[in-house]
Amino acid sequence: MSSAERLILLNATAIMLVVAVPVIVLTLAFAWWYRASNTRAAYRPDWEYSGQIELVVWSVPTMVVILLAGVAWIGSHELDPRVELHSDAKPVRIQAVSLDWKWLFIYPDQHVATVNEIFVPAGAPIEFMLTSATVMNAFFVPQLGTQIYTMPGMTTHLNLLAARVGDYPGLSSHFSGGGFSDMQFMVHAVSGPQFERWLDSTHADHPALDAESYTNLARASSNVGLQTYGNVDSMLFEYILKATAPLAPSARSEQ
Repeated sequence: MSSAERLILLNATAIMLVVAVPVIVLTLAFAWWYRASNTRAAYRPDWEYSGQIELVVWSVPTMVVILLAGVAWIGSHELDPRVELHSDAKPVRIQAVSLDWKWLFIYPDQHVATVNEIFVPAGAPIEFMLTSATVMNAFFVPQLGTQIYTMPGMTTHLNLLAARVGDYPGLSSHFSGGGFSDMQFMVHAVSGPQFERWLDSTHADHPALDAESYTNLARASSNVGLQTYGNVDSMLFEYILKATAPLAPSARSEQ
């Protein structure tokens, strides 16, 4: 997705330069040609209209606006966060929860979880389902794609893909309180065998994330170290959603 966004920016910049560069060149050329010392320049004080010039003056910006609108229209639909990414590799599902002030990432298919770091196989689509356990926040991995907001009681969806092995920094891009600046994480894109070895070691060597340990984790704290959980309650994400969802009008009236 980040490569597609870069292409849109390059295309838009190139389209705008088609106008900007000639305007700059012509401005300098006209200033040089119509200088006071140039006797060959025609001085026409009564000239006021040219249909050909009007045609150029209006048609060029019109074409630029049409081209930019086309690039933006096509790109915005192709880069819809919910659009699935096509790849030969099996997608990895991750449930992301923004807390005060840390990120919890749950792998529902692998039954593991991490805090402030993500491990994924390079080349595999990453299907994020995101929510917030506190206030609204924003999930952003600049090198992989666009940001998306997390909101309590609601889910948002984001599809990303790390095409190459590497480490991709992520962050919170929405102010959410005193520890906001510490809400940073790392996406580790590793090879398929490395990802499997990481899963095996996580299952074997790390504690479980149940309701009690989640309650401790959810307490407001900043500068939280990396944590990994080898077993996760399969209903934890749904529990977080229900705990933060606003009451329906009928439920409020009963209280």
